[in-house]
Amino acid sequence: MFNSLPSGTTTIMAKQIIIDHVFKVFGDAPEQALELVRQGLSKQDILERTGQSIGVFDAHFTIEPGEIFVVMGLSGSGKSTLVRMLNRLIRPTAGRVLVDGQDIGKLSPRDLRALRRKDISMVFQSFALMPHMTVLENTAFGLDLAGMDKAGREKAALEALEQVGLTGWGASYPDELSGGMQQRVGLARALAADPSILLMDEAFSALDPIIRTEMQSELLRLQQIKRRTIVFISHDLDEAMRIGDHVAIMKDGQVVQVGTPDEILRAPADDYVRDFVRGVDAAAVFKAGDIARQAFTVVSERVDQGCRPALRLLEDSDHEYAYVLSSRKQFQGVVSSQSLRRALQGHNGPLGLQHAFIDNAPTLAADAPVADLFGPMSSAPCPLPVVSEDGKFLGVVSRTTLMKFLDRDTPPVPPPQAEREPIQLNPQYPHATSNPVAPAA
Repeated sequence: MFNSLPSGTTTIMAKQIIIDHVFKVFGDAPEQALELVRQGLSKQDILERTGQSIGVFDAHFTIEPGEIFVVMGLSGSGKSTLVRMLNRLIRPTAGRVLVDGQDIGKLSPRDLRALRRKDISMVFQSFALMPHMTVLENTAFGLDLAGMDKAGREKAALEALEQVGLTGWGASYPDELSGGMQQRVGLARALAADPSILLMDEAFSALDPIIRTEMQSELLRLQQIKRRTIVFISHDLDEAMRIGDHVAIMKDGQVVQVGTPDEILRAPADDYVRDFVRGVDAAAVFKAGDIARQAFTVVSERVDQGCRPALRLLEDSDHEYAYVLSSRKQFQGVVSSQSLRRALQGHNGPLGLQHAFIDNAPTLAADAPVADLFGPMSSAPCPLPVVSEDGKFLGVVSRTTLMKFLDRDTPPVPPPQAEREPIQLNPQYPHATSNPVAPAA
């Protein structure tokens, strides 16, 4: 679920991160613990036998360039330990962390400092602003430590403040700002170095819900300007599902599942993940296209014909509505037996289907969140058509489908259906034949 970006508006400057069978053992005999790992013992068994605690247990996955990758888990699950190994604030006991193919565990202290200064920035839960420094000085602080000249660091800091919506606040002090604004300064400080990788450890956890949502939106907006690889640590499910392109769920130091938000909701790896995601707002994750179902569809090649054979088909098949498509399956409109009879009343001869289209049956965009569908569905006369960005008909969403979606005891998304081919209407009906369906070519 990569966050979609308007064409031509983003700069991609991100790097890939590979976590290659990484372990972190806390204790004075890590090799003993790793040997027991190789023998197949669990983390708990190793702790009981040796007193060595495994903070991260065989983490192995890839973070693609430019994605927001969220690491989820309860307190003590190892997520903060994991993220600190990505810039070697914590050194892995075993395994490798590769940034664009480079093993950061083999970097010299000088090269590691250069990597952190140039490519990796970190944002913490604590704002960690210097109270005696202005907003501009706080934003430029890291650049000052890196040795950048004053003019250069102030220019970069001003640009970063502009990115996070704090233009004009540079001369203010932290105690003059709200909590949300202070966190924006922390984010600006990280952005000032123009990093390709941004590590965010519970960065929005200290904020109240409204400001937290605003900061999530801000992060997504910044990705539209310049796409970075973002690793985001969180314990908030709705936050993870909203901003994450991929999500990793950790338990007791182990990564138990990695997937897109909808993959995890559709197919939890085990009971722990199933229970973990049970409370998530699935309506904010899934889209109309995810829950669209097949419908009775017809095609009429002639714009001046179609009403009579369509009415006959609906009556014979006991369907109330038909969805009219072009030969290329582009959505045209919805007709009902009632709207067809009304259009044909008092009319002699053929009549085009467009004269019987239902007016109050709006289309649903395939990428519209399910949470946004309840309003249109409340007044819809029929299941509403779902169309792709290029106008292709994908199916329909009914009130029944929405009600089942809200039922926590059923899967949020129904299984796929076999595609139903549209029925080709006979343009000669009822004169040449009694069959309203066009004969096979």
